[in-house]
Amino acid sequence: MQDVLAVTTVVVVGMLVGVEFAVSAFVNPIFDRLPTESGIAARSDGARVLGRVMPFWYIGSVVLGAVWTALAWGGEGAAQAAAATGLLLVSVVMSVLLLVPIASRSATWSSTAPPADWKEQSKRWDRYHVVRVGVIVLAFALFAVALALA
Repeated sequence: MQDVLAVTTVVVVGMLVGVEFAVSAFVNPIFDRLPTESGIAARSDGARVLGRVMPFWYIGSVVLGAVWTALAWGGEGAAQAAAATGLLLVSVVMSVLLLVPIASRSATWSSTAPPADWKEQSKRWDRYHVVRVGVIVLAFALFAVALALA
């Protein structure tokens, strides 16, 4: 049971890292190269679509990590799983406090009448997102180490 949970957690968090890395490294830079109206529409649509999915993915990852940590407590890899879960919790707090407010606003942007500071808001979101990606990459690496030790 614990092995299945560990592998599931690594796979789920690994896919989360992949999606978030792709947004940071490829998707948003592509959106930024589109004509202004198209770029705003793309970011707005991305915020709406991912805004519906990502909360479940992040919270689900934290729950998987917490259950794995509880089951492994006192055993090999438990400390790494606990640290990884803590980092995922940090990423959730970062999301709620820093990223979600900007994403919620951008989800309502109209390409014909964007706010005057839409570029600054997008750049701020991108900077916060890069930090969050770093946090979840580290969490993923710790989960992988925990799986190898288990």
